[in-house]
Order: sequence, then structure tokens, then C-alpha cells
Amino acid sequence: MKIGLVGCGAIGAEIAKAIDNGEIAAELVAVCDRNQTRADDLIKSLKHKPVKADLTGLLDLSDLVVEAASQSAVPSITRATLNKGNSIMIMSVGALTDADFYRSIKNLAKEHLAKVYIPSGAISGLDGIKSASIGTIRSVVLITTKNPAGLEGAPYIIQNNIDLKTLNGPTQIFEGTAAEAVKAFPANVNVAATLCLAARDGNVKVKVVADPGIHINRHEITVEGDFGQITTKVENVPFPKNPRTSYLAALSAIATLRSIVEPVKIGT
Repeated sequence: MKIGLVGCGAIGAEIAKAIDNGEIAAELVAVCDRNQTRADDLIKSLKHKPVKADLTGLLDLSDLVVEAASQSAVPSITRATLNKGNSIMIMSVGALTDADFYRSIKNLAKEHLAKVYIPSGAISGLDGIKSASIGTIRSVVLITTKNPAGLEGAPYIIQNNIDLKTLNGPTQIFEGTAAEAVKAFPANVNVAATLCLAARDGNVKVKVVADPGIHINRHEITVEGDFGQITTKVENVPFPKNPRTSYLAALSAIATLRSIVEPVKIGT
């Protein structure tokens, strides 16, 4: 399989290195990033050099596109990819809380016989939630706790003039729906969108807590329905160069790519 990577930041670079090291039975043929220097630096770090291309060139070379850019870039990248008949793996899942956009890409994928892959990201338990969604799920609650440094610069923080440096202990700074959360914290709570899709219901309640006393990213999920209850808690190590996201998110992407190319698939 020939893979094209759009976005050469922390997660994109981790995926590229996994392909380059042979952890994924595929070939990284092209990379694309608005930051040309970042793309050049990534290519230099790899043993097998992909081509630096624009999106059109990347689509011509690849079978599968990995989006690791941003929520705002997802619609244009996804539509171009699916119209070309290529499959895509979306990392910036928050873009899919737009119900009209989500329906449109499902239709595009079906029309062009392509696939849209969405990794589990920085959370666990999605296999159980997907199974539970075959019945009735009554409530889904996600509590995300991060060090204030990982929340700096988020639109919600800026718009509400929240001074994260004044916090002395765990403080809930946001509560709302998943759709509201991914707009408020586009680099922090993509997992909320993934939960919505797995539960097949947009009614996911999200709470965001800033805690200066922790140096991990914590996601606690409680799901209740006819099946019973699922409770999970994941404490992730943040990326050193990007504390807004978790190392597990990159590992999830790598595991998804391996699942695509390997003959045996494990889990729901």
C-alpha cells in the first residue's frame, strides 16, 4: 500500500517514522504540509525519502491518505481524496461532529468505493461502545483533565479570557456537548467526536478540567445503556513537542494502519 501523509507535525512525524522503520507493511510515497520547512525536516529524518508534494500530487501517488493536519483542513482534504477514489484516515476527528459533512463523506466514500478510517485516538473502550450501540445507549460522559499548559491557546480559553496560570488546583473550565467541545478545544478533545461516532449518537456530554498538579492527559468515560455500564480511564503521556495531544493518539493511528494492511483483524 502506498501512503500519502498530509500534516508533518508531531503525530504525522510519528506515523511516518513507523512506516519508515517497517512497523507498517506499506510505503510512504509523499508528504504534504503548509509549512515547507517542517516537511523538509521530516523527509531528511527518514531513511526512505518520500516526495514532497501538494495535495493533488500526493493523491496521484498514493492509495491511502493520512490526514494529520487540522480540523479546518479536513473537509477539503477528505473530499479531494474520496473524489479521487482514494481511502483516508482522519486524525482530526472533531471535524466530523458536523452532521452534514459526515453524511456527505459517507456518501462520497460509498460512491467512489473508498474507505474512511477513524482511529480510537487517546481513549480506550471503543470496541465495547460500538457493540453497545447496537442496543440502546442512554448516556455518555467524557471528563478530560489536562495540565493548563496543554490547554493554552484554545479558542474557548481566549474567548473567555481564562488565565490558566492562576489555577491552584483541579478546576472544571468547560461543560457542554461534544460538538461544542471540539470547537472550543480543537486540539484537545477530538476524542469526544470519536465517542459520538462509536456510540452512534451526538448526545455526548463533555467536561474539561485544568489541573496544574498533573503532567498527563486523562480521559475518563462512562457509558450507560441496556447492556449495563462501561467505565474507562486512560492516563496518557503528552507529546513533549505538543502537550495538547497524547502519545497514544499516534500509536492508535499506527495500529489502525497495521490493521488495514494485515490479514488478521482483532476486536470489533
